[in-house]
Amino acid sequence: MSKRISVRAAKSKGRKLQNFVRDVFRDIFRDRLEAEDIESRQMGGAGVDVVLTPAAKKLIPFDMEAKNQERFNLNEAMKQSIANSKDGRIPIVIFSKNQDDVYISMKFIDFINLMYPDWNPSVKINKKSVTPLEPQENEDIA
Repeated sequence: MSKRISVRAAKSKGRKLQNFVRDVFRDIFRDRLEAEDIESRQMGGAGVDVVLTPAAKKLIPFDMEAKNQERFNLNEAMKQSIANSKDGRIPIVIFSKNQDDVYISMKFIDFINLMYPDWNPSVKINKKSVTPLEPQENEDIA
C-alpha cells in the first residue's frame, strides 16, 4: 500500500523541480542574464511556475509548468500550461517522479516549429490531421 505524503511534503517536492529548472536556465544564460531574471513562482501562486523577466523571455521561448508527482494527468497538466501561457510563447510541462529523469511535454506543432523554423509546409497540421494546402496562384500545378 502506498503512503500518502503531506501537502507540505508535496509542495516541497514541487518546489525542488521548479528550482532545478530555474537553476539550469540560470546557468545556461549566466553570461547574458541576472539571476533575478529567472525565478520560481511561490507554491500555489497563479500562473507559470518559472517566472521570466522580459529580458529572459527574449532568450527563453517557453512558459513552464513543473510537475514533480508520482501520479499526474499529463493532458490536464498541458491544458494548465496552455491556459497559463501568453500569446507567442510555447507552453511546456516539465515533469519527473522520484528517482527518475526530468522530461518535457509540448504540443507536436510547437516542437516542429522550434526544431525546423525554416520549414515551408505544404500541409496544414490541425491536432491529429494533416491536409494539403491549396496551391498558391503563382505556383505551377503539375
